[in-house]
Amino acid sequence: MLFIRFINVSLVIFALFFLISTTNASVGGLGAKFRCAVKSLTSVEHHDPHYASRPFIDGGKTFYGGQINNYEGDVEIVTSPILDGETNARTEIGRIAQMKKEELQPVLDSAKLAWNRGQGIWPQMTVDERIESIERVVKALKKKREQIVNVLMWEICKSAEDAAAEFDRTMIFIDSVIQAFRNLDKQEGSWKVINGILAKIRRTALGIILVLGPFNYPFNETYATLIPALLTGNIIIMKIPTTGGLAHMLTMEAYAENLPPGVMNFVSGSGRELLGPLMSTGEIDSLAFIGGSKAADAVIKSHPNPHRLKVFLQLEGKNLGIVMPDADLDVAVEQVTLGSTSYNGQRCTAIKLVFVHHSIANTFLQKFKTKVSQLTWGLPWVPNVSITPLPEYNKVQYLTGLVNDALSKGAEVINSDEGGCDIHGALFRPAIVYPVNSQMRLWHEEQFGPVIPVAVYNTTQEIYDYLYQSHYGQQAAIFTKTSYSAAPLVDMLSTVVGRININTQCSRSPDVIPFSGRRSSALGTMSVEEALKTFSIETVVAGKANSINEDIMKEFEDNTNFLKPLRGESEILVDGDPNDPDAPRRLGKVKGNRRRDL
Repeated sequence: MLFIRFINVSLVIFALFFLISTTNASVGGLGAKFRCAVKSLTSVEHHDPHYASRPFIDGGKTFYGGQINNYEGDVEIVTSPILDGETNARTEIGRIAQMKKEELQPVLDSAKLAWNRGQGIWPQMTVDERIESIERVVKALKKKREQIVNVLMWEICKSAEDAAAEFDRTMIFIDSVIQAFRNLDKQEGSWKVINGILAKIRRTALGIILVLGPFNYPFNETYATLIPALLTGNIIIMKIPTTGGLAHMLTMEAYAENLPPGVMNFVSGSGRELLGPLMSTGEIDSLAFIGGSKAADAVIKSHPNPHRLKVFLQLEGKNLGIVMPDADLDVAVEQVTLGSTSYNGQRCTAIKLVFVHHSIANTFLQKFKTKVSQLTWGLPWVPNVSITPLPEYNKVQYLTGLVNDALSKGAEVINSDEGGCDIHGALFRPAIVYPVNSQMRLWHEEQFGPVIPVAVYNTTQEIYDYLYQSHYGQQAAIFTKTSYSAAPLVDMLSTVVGRININTQCSRSPDVIPFSGRRSSALGTMSVEEALKTFSIETVVAGKANSINEDIMKEFEDNTNFLKPLRGESEILVDGDPNDPDAPRRLGKVKGNRRRDL
């Protein structure tokens, strides 16, 4: 049976008009009425060349046990927030299988067989063999680059530039992870003699990992956990996101052809229906989850033995942009604009609330309004476009509700004359809402979209008070010209957030820098090296340092996969003090698999 996810845009517009007209609020207590304006639709006509390039990805398939098969059950039509110019409905761009919980057992059995309690082909491979397999996957993925970029444009409305950058950044990330894995193995994996014990440490897999990526960076963010987990020998079950999942359906062949059967497995369908039953089996050893904290809690609670579930979470945030009285306002405006509107503000690292000192508020806001009004809006292929349609269903209604709540409590959309809060189908032009306070939803909720709340403060104590009660702790950005004025804030933020940005927007990059968070924003750290550590465990081979054990352990490097050194020259033992028998010392090196004495 075919379930078609179809939205009649005229009904949406009517509903929006009704919602807005029935929640008009006095603006700033002046008695004026404001409503977000419903404007022309963001649609593409059939004669437009871009319409001819629209994708249609057949994701009515299953992938597990190394096999790609047509799915015989329910499928869902996937639609784009880009509207069809003739029908004014969302454009159909693919379909995706809607698996049921009764169909999960073969997927789980496939993963269990591939893991085989750690004795499967993949976890027992040498590190070099796994690296070579991943490099073959990358080569196959690169052949799909244009298709994947096109899907990212149509399904989640990334600009052409951003969609290409997401794919390319992911490929660079994989190369960086492979190199980091080699470096980490060299740092940790040398033979050492410590306190008379000869030992070598190597990282090994945790087991079966359930990977859930987000819609906003479905490729890059998902692969930030997926690739390190694969390299360290884990088995993957990946839940395809409901929105943003079509790009993953294009990768099935790359994994099927280059990894052993069952190492990579997909499930698609309702997360509420599938994730609980998967976790309740107790067969999932680790969870890599990027999304909302409430959903994460629900998934974790489904595991019968949560004490043995290793969890990595990247969750929501309410990142502050703090504009101090001595800030360079041109720099602050530029960075706050980028931080709050890049990819429509649909980033966990976006600036979600701006605090500006009362003494400079008017000047900042005038400059900010001008900067935001200069942003290009439209369809993803428009040159230099910044604001595009929102892929999530009902997102426009949600954002409108946040704005109306703030208006009813005394705020204004201060850039309404410049198009702020204009609605073009699924496109929502950035609305600067000022002044916000603790009575408004925008003060507390992560809007995850192009609504920019601005608050004024008189003393930094007001910022401390906000941070003290906040549930979130991902990042903050401070705009200042002097270290003296910002120093107390840095000290306060150092135990509240994972990253403090100075005169720079909040962001994750570069990938080699740790990306962490506190409170309900994260559990674990994401970076090239940290991800490798997160999805592995140190396993030690050790014995008394004597001539017999030294010979045996050096021979292990030729006779075991686990201890086989990476290709090229690698140290067997680390330098130490020759006068101290308990200090680490070097016995020799290997080149290839042959040892030479020093």
